[in-house]
Amino acid sequence: MFSTGQLIFVIFFVLVFAGILIMSYRKDKKLHNRYYKGSLWILLGFIAFIILLFLLKDWLKP
Repeated sequence: MFSTGQLIFVIFFVLVFAGILIMSYRKDKKLHNRYYKGSLWILLGFIAFIILLFLLKDWLKP
């Protein structure tokens, strides 16, 4: 399906891309902790809202 060169490129690309993402996250970790302190509560509220919508949809079904 894929040639050997394509598979080597994909493996190399994934490894390099993951490495760059990890390095970038480590570099910005202090800034993330400072500026996005309460973001976990926002995420939990959003998930709860979506669950509530699904529950209401099933409850109000004729």
